[in-house]
Amino acid sequence: MIWPLLVYFAIVIVMAAAILFVSYLLGQRHSEPATGEPYEGGIVSEGSARVCFSVRYYLVAMFFVVFDLEAVFVYAWAEAVRELGWAGYGAILLFIAVLAASLIYLWRVGALDWSREPRRSRVRI
Repeated sequence: MIWPLLVYFAIVIVMAAAILFVSYLLGQRHSEPATGEPYEGGIVSEGSARVCFSVRYYLVAMFFVVFDLEAVFVYAWAEAVRELGWAGYGAILLFIAVLAASLIYLWRVGALDWSREPRRSRVRI
């Protein structure tokens, strides 16, 4: 009973190849001098595209994603709070306590500090 899967896979491959081939045949071909120039919103770029960002920028972005996921789990808990009862309430309190402790830790070690000079932390790792 694997033949429907093989037929589906073959159809997908044929359709993808057909779309690429038709796109190649009907697609526009530009040869103007400005075709290869990079631009953003019609404005010619200035400077190098290899701008160095601080590692703190990426750290804050990762922290945002992690703590933003907290909202998803808390919302899911809020939708099912009546069915979960007191056990669910205790679980969400533990979840929020762990996240609050991690936020306090990050704050104490200076991971959320955007100042230029690195701060010496009193917390030992």
